[in-house]
Amino acid sequence: MPEIKSILVTGANGQLGRSLRGIESLYPQFQFIFTDREELDLCELDNVTDYFKQNRFDLIINCAAYTAVDKAEKEPELADAINHRAVKQLAEIAKSQNTILIHISTDYVFDGTNYKPYIETDLTNPQSIYGISKLAGERAMQAISPKGMIIRTSWVYSEFGSNFVKTMLKLGQEREQLNVIFDQVGSPTYAKDLAQKIMRIIEANSESWCIAEGDNQKELPIYHFSNEGVCSWYDFVKVIFEMTGINCIVNPIETKDYATPATRPHYSLLNKAKIKHDYDLVIPYWKDSLKECLLALQENQIR
Repeated sequence: MPEIKSILVTGANGQLGRSLRGIESLYPQFQFIFTDREELDLCELDNVTDYFKQNRFDLIINCAAYTAVDKAEKEPELADAINHRAVKQLAEIAKSQNTILIHISTDYVFDGTNYKPYIETDLTNPQSIYGISKLAGERAMQAISPKGMIIRTSWVYSEFGSNFVKTMLKLGQEREQLNVIFDQVGSPTYAKDLAQKIMRIIEANSESWCIAEGDNQKELPIYHFSNEGVCSWYDFVKVIFEMTGINCIVNPIETKDYATPATRPHYSLLNKAKIKHDYDLVIPYWKDSLKECLLALQENQIR
């Protein structure tokens, strides 16, 4: 495995992409290239081919995704183009150019009927267009099997862009009370934590994800990552308001009382034992990471 020097980050204006940009200066040994739709539109297959004919990288972190879960129910072709066909093309390019590909996937590949945290080999059964498109991307990448890995994550939030934490902060300041679902359970993921762990994995350059060439290829690994702990969306909002002193009443409601176009998993807690073991990771507790994010929002007033 040659030394990794250049890293392409797709979806650079998303939460994970911006979190990676935020820690770029900590890794002067790498040359980061950040691209978003303006520089590299993954829906335009010919343009992607041309881009990689002109540019080569040692590693790609694919943060680009169609993540509008409810909107995807009306835009299945667009969701598939970004979450499936673009991943397939990136995997083919990575394979042909001997480039490592780290692809980010989701807990929505599961149906949420489990009773214990999902491990990587558990049966997938997505219940939404978004989940179906993300699983199709996973399977396409696995079939091509470039060097790299798939990392599934859940409930991502950050200081950047639109996300659940920022939406709740806004609504909590505007309204006297909110109804929030209590029967969907999982674990939040602070995008900065995921970005830091991805960089640790890259630095480790472990054989567990550097697949040998030729006939000795190993199966493409899948890992699960979120912050430690478990909560419902209701619990999540209660803690957000407690930490920020927002005086808004939070009422717990059931999923059936809040209809959405897309079906969401009731239970999507991810078991992180594999990634912790393989890379000796210590993962922060979700409340600690939430506090860090809220402090960053207050201090920097990032919007």
